[in-house]
Parts: sequence; C-alpha cells; structure tokens
Amino acid sequence: MKIVAAQDFRLDRNVDYGTNEQNESVRQIVSTVRNEGDSAVLRYTAEHDRVVLTPEKLRVTKEEMMAAYDKVDQAFVSHIREAANNIRRFHEKQKRNSWMDFEPDGSLLGQIIRPLDRVGVYVPGGKAAYPSSVLMNVIPAQVAGVEEIVMVTPPATSGGEGINPYILVAAAEAGVSEMYRVGGAQAVAALAYGTESIRKVDKICGPGNIYVALAKREVFGAVDIDSIAGPSEIVVLADETARAEYVAADLLSQAEHDEMASAILVTTSKLLAEEVQTEVEKQLKQLPREKIARTSIDHHGSIIVVNSVLEGIEVVNKLAPEHLEVMVQEPMSYVSYIRHAGAIFLGPYSSEPVGDYFAGPNHIIPTNGTARYASPVDVDDFTKKSSLIYYSKEAFLANGEAIIGLARHEGLEGHARAIEVRLKQEKQN
Repeated sequence: MKIVAAQDFRLDRNVDYGTNEQNESVRQIVSTVRNEGDSAVLRYTAEHDRVVLTPEKLRVTKEEMMAAYDKVDQAFVSHIREAANNIRRFHEKQKRNSWMDFEPDGSLLGQIIRPLDRVGVYVPGGKAAYPSSVLMNVIPAQVAGVEEIVMVTPPATSGGEGINPYILVAAAEAGVSEMYRVGGAQAVAALAYGTESIRKVDKICGPGNIYVALAKREVFGAVDIDSIAGPSEIVVLADETARAEYVAADLLSQAEHDEMASAILVTTSKLLAEEVQTEVEKQLKQLPREKIARTSIDHHGSIIVVNSVLEGIEVVNKLAPEHLEVMVQEPMSYVSYIRHAGAIFLGPYSSEPVGDYFAGPNHIIPTNGTARYASPVDVDDFTKKSSLIYYSKEAFLANGEAIIGLARHEGLEGHARAIEVRLKQEKQN
C-alpha cells in the first residue's frame, strides 16, 4: 500500500456499468422474458446456467428447504439463528407509525404508512453465495409488514438443479416460503414483469453480478429497486493507539471482495502507517483470496497521513465511505463530526465483519460515495407513504382565494375553477 499525504490522494470511483455488449444482452433478455414469460426464463437458464428445467421445477419445494438442514454444519444453523434474532431486534426499532393531526379549523392532515405488497429478493449462487444477505434483505421486509416475499437464486450449473444448502437454510430460518431456482437477468425480468410461474413484485433487492445489476437498472420504474451497488469500500480512521495487525486485517476483509474494492487507512501516525504497510503485505500472503485482495490493494488501496483526527474526518467526509472504522482514543467523542459514512464502527473490537454478519444493523450499505445522500437498507425501504388530507368547510372558505391565485399564477385555469365553483356555490347558499 502506498503512503500519501491527504492533498495528494485521489480515489478512482469509475463504476463499471457494463460494456455495450453486456447492456444490449441484458436489454434483450429483459424484453424477451417480458414478452415470452416462462419459456424465455427456461431457455436462458439452459443457456447460461446449463440447467434444463420444466416450469414445474422452477419453484423450490418446502421439502427441499428442509432437506438442506442435513447438508450443512449444525453450528451454522445455530449461528444463523442468532444473527437473525439480532437483525430482527435491530430492525424492529425502525418501525414507524401512521399519524394524523387535527387542525383548529376542523381540517385533518396526516400520513399513512403501509408495507409494500410483494417484494423480490435476489440471492447469488455458486462462489458468491452469501447466506447473510438473505437475512439482511428478507428480515427488514418482514418487519415492515410485507406479506409476500419471493426469493430467486440460480440453480447449480452443469446440469444440477440443486441450490446451495446454506442459502436454503438461511431462507428457511428467515421465513421465506416462496422461492424459485432462477438467476441472472432473466430472474430480475421475471420478478419485474411476471411470468406464468412467477408473479411480478413491487420491488427487487439483493446483490448480483454485472448482468443482475444492469437488469435491475433496466427494469427500474416498472418496479422499485434497492440500488446499483458499486465495489465494497472501507476506510479506517486510526491514531497511534490502534494496533497495526487489526487495521491490516480489516482493510483486507474488504479487499478480498473483489479487485475493484477500496481499502484506505487515514491515520495521524506515520509509524502506524509504516507498520500497517508491512502488516498488509504479511497478511496478504496468508489470505486464500490473495490474488483478488492484492489487486484491490495495489490499485485502490492507500494510506493517508494527516495531522489530526479532525483533519482525518475531513478526508472521511469527502470519501463518504460504505464502511468507516474509527480506531482512535475515545472514538465516541468524534461521532458528531462524521457526516458521511454508511456504517460507523467504533473501537478496536467493532471490526467490520461484526456488522456484516451478527450485530444487527443492515450490511447493505451505500457505496461509491453515495453515503452523502443514501442510507443502509432498513424497514422504510419496504414501506410507502400516502398523504391524508381532509379539508374542512371553514378551511376551504378561508383559503380558497389563495389557492385560486396560485393556480392562475401558474396558468392552470382548470385548477382555479375547481376551487372557484365551490366558492360560488357556498356564497349562493
């Protein structure tokens, strides 16, 4: 990792939105699934996943989900249950209620909060199978009150119909009862527009490869989506009290995600910078995903030396990272200065994986600097709001002329007359 001064640091955040060929391929898949339904889904599954299915085989049965428990480490079941409980407890605190206010003139204004009817959750399969993401998508939707949550995940390739058993167990523990063995852009299109077997949803969430991301972007508007996620990011803000081996390990925890991930240390200590530089190289050689992590560190990793913690926070706020670890003396005293970060981890024992898997807050967090305006996935992402307006006669008579004036100022005579006709009627009475 290179050591640089704050003024010399630049982070390359060119998000890959796919090649022209990939974009055109996704548009074709989405359009075909929209027009042809199940037959297109099955054809693309055979072509891309090399799995031949019938419409009857698309849906995963309850028996398959239960059978998966015999194929996983039983310690995993215990751990996923504990994590699910923590996640559910955290998200329960995010629930909001509808409200109504009565005005002195008899009018009523309010807001009704309702859950979405039906949500689709995309879960990657194969090497990128992450059971924790099942919990992070499904549980907030359940807490919000979504009655129908449907999950899609690709079948095993090379002829197998099976699904990663750890994904199946996580889905069962989260309470998923509707699940289909389909992945890729065809799965996103099926969720967005519906097929004979898969009814359309109101929102699609969950991570995936570039084809899934492009498909989500393509169908946005027909349905809502969570986001188009960029590469994973971590910034560690540290002073001389931080342990180099902890910092290095946490930087690598994100670097191993993919070659585009960024891992950055911002520190007030030149000595710590040098120690972390050495420690990263040492730990890299012991990492199973060394090649991926090394590419990330070499191209998107940096150590930035600053003069003070507050100067370091200025750097952090400009970066607006997905994950921020604060490893300084008395970290709580600096929280109020941090304006832009998706998730903030305080102290030496709040390692980023604590949030990824177990603590309770959602690990689906804004990337690519979007923490300037975006938030982690939460219960609100699975609700919608309706304004409630009951205008009393007294309020209407008192404010009618003002409404007419504003409407005519904007050249909308029909708006003005809708109010005027009522005022005239009241005057005649």
